[in-house]
Amino acid sequence: MAEDVKVPQLGESITEATIGRWFKQKGEAVKQDEPIAELETDKVAMEVNAPSAGVLTELLAGEGDTVEVGAVIARIDPSAEASAGPAKTEEKQEEKPGEKAAPAKAKEKAPAKAASSDQPLSPAVRKLITEHDLDPANISGTGKDGRITKEDVMKVVEGGAPSAAPPASIQRDTGPREERVPMSRLRKRIAERLKDAQNTAALLTTFNEADMTAVMETRSRFKEQFERKHGVKLGFMSFFTKACVHALKEIPAVNAEIDGDDIVYKNHYDIGVAVSAPSGLVVPVVRDADHLSFAELEKTIVNMGLKARDGKLTIDEMTGGTFTISNGGVFGSLMSAPILNPPQSGILGMHKIQERPVAINGEIVIRPMMYLALSYDHRIVDGREAVTFLVRVKDCIEEPERLLLDL
Repeated sequence: MAEDVKVPQLGESITEATIGRWFKQKGEAVKQDEPIAELETDKVAMEVNAPSAGVLTELLAGEGDTVEVGAVIARIDPSAEASAGPAKTEEKQEEKPGEKAAPAKAKEKAPAKAASSDQPLSPAVRKLITEHDLDPANISGTGKDGRITKEDVMKVVEGGAPSAAPPASIQRDTGPREERVPMSRLRKRIAERLKDAQNTAALLTTFNEADMTAVMETRSRFKEQFERKHGVKLGFMSFFTKACVHALKEIPAVNAEIDGDDIVYKNHYDIGVAVSAPSGLVVPVVRDADHLSFAELEKTIVNMGLKARDGKLTIDEMTGGTFTISNGGVFGSLMSAPILNPPQSGILGMHKIQERPVAINGEIVIRPMMYLALSYDHRIVDGREAVTFLVRVKDCIEEPERLLLDL
């Protein structure tokens, strides 16, 4: 009896999704828990796995179709073994008499294809391969167990590794110099939320700058001991997360939100960390950041970043934040005014560290400086509160011992 493949629960308030891509086609063999489709919601892309091994007998929705939670999108016949798939057909084709050149080529490519089926591509890698019309069999994987990484694909795209020879000229339906593609559900939702924030909130940004000398010296002194003990590198994000929590406790309005005619003050500190993923900007949330150590913060942030890159973030990991930190400095941004992540009332923008001349005790010295920006909702946060918040963050960064002494 065929087994239904249904759209899983996607999280609170999410009732539908778009089928981004089918990884398997009708008639192909699948293994239990093997990804067979990718769903796009307005928050995250997620995979649908096969409930059992067998043969995919029906596809009930196409790529780009909108499907509701609980809808049946495919059926699997578990009576067929997972190995009874296209691989055997390939072997038979190789054994046909009179075909000497073709089997040789097939044998050359077979190991790469077998490796990719045993080691499925991550959504991020698969998306890049599809966008650039590449053949995974022609990409050498440098990841664990020979898996193809995003960097491997980019080397091929940038000409750093051999790939299938491109056609002499590329002609697109909309013209030789343009390509029109529909926005993904996630990208449309990002656009809507950013525009809503501008239209709804009384958006204002205040700036300051922090001398990064103390934090950089602390990292330099303890980075090796820290990594040996905790298995993770000591980065800047744990310092800034700690500093923000410290400031939020003093200025609770920045950790609040407006709900109708009410102000909801949050007595917990769930800090969103903006991450640029292949599918767009996502903001995974570090829960109860005030209870986490520097090592726990670093591990959580690194793990969230890897999951964002590979498209593995869940809905729960991206909802419920009370404040957000965005680090444009990793891309070289010197200064910017970040947009709020509604319904939050504040977001901190970090930027590039750059050596600049500054006056200290009447003398001009060169120091590693970072511009800081706090964008806030002026409906709930007054200017004095916003400036005080940013000064507290600056103080904690310039004198990290304040975090230990709660000053």
